[in-house]
Amino acid sequence: MSESFKWQTITNHSASTDKAIYQGVLDMWRIAGEPGRDLCDSGLSVSRRDVLRVGGSSMLGLTLGGAMQLQADAAESQSGGGPGWNKARHVIMCYLQGGPSHLDLWDPKSDVPDNVKSVFKPIDTKVPGAQFTELLPKLAQVNDRFTMIRSMSYTPNGLFNHTAAIYQMMTGYTTDKVSPSGQLEPPSPKDFPNFGSNIIRIKPPTVPMLPFVMLPRPLQESNVVGKGGTAGFLGRSFDPYTLYPPGDDMDMGKMAKIKVDDLQLRPDVFATRLARRAKLRDSIVKRMKVVDEAVKDYTLNEYYDRALSLIVSGRARDAFDLDSEPATMRERYGRNTFGDSCLLARRLVEAGTRVVEVVWPKVANSSNHSWDVHSGLSSRMKNESGPMLDSGLSALISDLDERGMLEDTLVVAIGEFGRSPQRGVSTSGNNNSDDGRDHWPYCYTGVVAGAGTHRGLVYGESDQTGSAPLRDPVHPGQLLASIYHSIGINPQSIVYNHLNQPRELVKAEHVPALFA
Repeated sequence: MSESFKWQTITNHSASTDKAIYQGVLDMWRIAGEPGRDLCDSGLSVSRRDVLRVGGSSMLGLTLGGAMQLQADAAESQSGGGPGWNKARHVIMCYLQGGPSHLDLWDPKSDVPDNVKSVFKPIDTKVPGAQFTELLPKLAQVNDRFTMIRSMSYTPNGLFNHTAAIYQMMTGYTTDKVSPSGQLEPPSPKDFPNFGSNIIRIKPPTVPMLPFVMLPRPLQESNVVGKGGTAGFLGRSFDPYTLYPPGDDMDMGKMAKIKVDDLQLRPDVFATRLARRAKLRDSIVKRMKVVDEAVKDYTLNEYYDRALSLIVSGRARDAFDLDSEPATMRERYGRNTFGDSCLLARRLVEAGTRVVEVVWPKVANSSNHSWDVHSGLSSRMKNESGPMLDSGLSALISDLDERGMLEDTLVVAIGEFGRSPQRGVSTSGNNNSDDGRDHWPYCYTGVVAGAGTHRGLVYGESDQTGSAPLRDPVHPGQLLASIYHSIGINPQSIVYNHLNQPRELVKAEHVPALFA
């Protein structure tokens, strides 16, 4: 490899870049030992590629040039202020993929026709005047700790179906191509980034920890895996880490079978296995003085340090150890995939992860505990999805609160849309039984908790049948803007796409009334 090629690889800067930096990094590369032969070879010694991969791409997703750019991005992101600004250090999104029925969970209606009224009885909650259905008795006892948005709404434009609506919820943007079925093209480097990728790019973790984790599976709908769940044009360095625990969707114990060694890394990061990491670290330490001097004007030391510390520490490994939790805590969250995922989310943010996205463990176009209840609503929601949501989300919010972590952790629970007010009526071209509801983006419910959001607030109101907002509608883009605001990022910060065109993080303003 030529010197000029190596320099271009780590910086992507022009030849006019400061020669001191160039020489310093080259010196850092010159590590004693034999060159590497094969990454699967346990007998490998440290190669210059190792340093490049660990120190450049790193587990934090930073190149030298990328870290420099972050300084400018951070400066731009600091405009903001007002209630809730920069209160969150962590974000947990419980993504209720499939479109939960708001009428059958947390916005029941009375004095309506039988085919609108929920089959489940309404119950009182801790917040006077706010009722849930009998499916959520545990959440009814902790809703004085969170805000419920009963006026989520958007007008569908090719977004009546899951995949396109998921993309909008995760990125804030609509897709260019949507088929009549709602099917999208596979993920592409042209895609807009998932909100979590934007966050960790601008605000990497402050401790050596996985920056963005998506579990128990990546985003998927139909045959499209990952649409809306990648870093898109930011580059794969900012993709979430994803888990693939063994077991099918009905295996409720599969989260305990996670093999951390199999944690999927981004393709542009070579993980050189534990046997080599200590030697790599020691070699770099010997050369760090040279590098310190070379990059002192760019304050990059901390990024390299965090990346290397993560590689050699057991911090991430320990966070995934569910067996270290008391049995009572496991039971509290619910011994099922969603409950275990919520518990892992708490453990990950406790260890320093910036963003965790808990994806509902069942894809929409499926049966059993899927939220996509075109049929079998009465049984599926009562016996499967309802109890899973009730235990997992209530435990997550109360557990975080009891540990003092809700002060700086923003929790969001939301789906891509709600369900139709009338049962047995087609709104998206799907067939629906008398015991089923179709897709409904015009009005649905979301939950936000922690990080300076109001406690015990019901924001917005739906009309008599839950068909449309009566007041204070909230678009999915506004919810994303509120997430960015909470973590201290200006929602209108500019990011450059694959064509080097400027784009806002999201074309929406945050909702000030959500914050105390």
